[in-house]
Amino acid sequence: MAASRARLDRLGLAHLGVVYLVWGSTYLAIRVAVREDAGWPPFVMAGLRTLVAAGVLLVWARLRRERVRVSRGEFGLLAGTGALLWLGGNGLVTVAEQRADSGLAALLVAAMPIWAELIAIALDRRLPSWRTAGSVCIGFLGVAVLTWPLLQSGTRADVLGVVALLAAPFFWALGSIWLTRRRPGLGVIAISGWQQALGGAALLAMSLATGEPLPRPTGEAWLAWAYLVLFGSVIAFTSYMNTLRRLPYRVVMTYAYANPVIAVFLGWLILHERVTLWTLGGAALVVVGVAGIFQNRE
Repeated sequence: MAASRARLDRLGLAHLGVVYLVWGSTYLAIRVAVREDAGWPPFVMAGLRTLVAAGVLLVWARLRRERVRVSRGEFGLLAGTGALLWLGGNGLVTVAEQRADSGLAALLVAAMPIWAELIAIALDRRLPSWRTAGSVCIGFLGVAVLTWPLLQSGTRADVLGVVALLAAPFFWALGSIWLTRRRPGLGVIAISGWQQALGGAALLAMSLATGEPLPRPTGEAWLAWAYLVLFGSVIAFTSYMNTLRRLPYRVVMTYAYANPVIAVFLGWLILHERVTLWTLGGAALVVVGVAGIFQNRE
């Protein structure tokens, strides 16, 4: 195990550190951007965020003389993974955070490595070890503890938000694994740009399909959106693409360790979100489950 960890790519780990820190704060920024009276409809906000970031990244790739033109096969791969990551993953989180606290959103999305392990088991047609199976069960027990109070006493909209937050990490894990197993022959910046361009198009199509109103964001919501564009999409998502190339996906998915801690702390500090014993207990179980999967990686 020690030898396996020593072989982990150092630059990949540095990029993973960026993902750890920045994405933990984006839950707060999303909440500020789409909460009641903020003025951003969720799919419009997320779609414009990713399209602007995509433009920056593709121009950057071009200036670096990276190949930007994609083949038909690469286009299909990037469109499919972009839709899973941005519409299915980020889009559902953004919709849910209209009502859900940013800390709760981050804690539920922390189930990502658990979903990833289950998807890998299904794709590889292998039986998990008893330790891995136990880790998965502990992680989902933590999810149940986190969501039980809201499912028991929340409104229908609250319950739908929880469902969205449970589905989002599944789609994100599926898109990530698909990309790691069929890597396009493009540079990381171009991949990040194309995925966000195609994911952003899917988000805006969903906005039109659901009849979202025109955005009228407040000044605070504009600042949150700008933070999401620069730090969440341009910097951190490009780092995420680097980690998928340089590190085993089980290691990459452990960014779910740090994100909830940062998100819960920032939500408590800035938005005065409640932290209860249910929150602490469920978070501990999720982290134990994720840690078990990480320790048993091959």
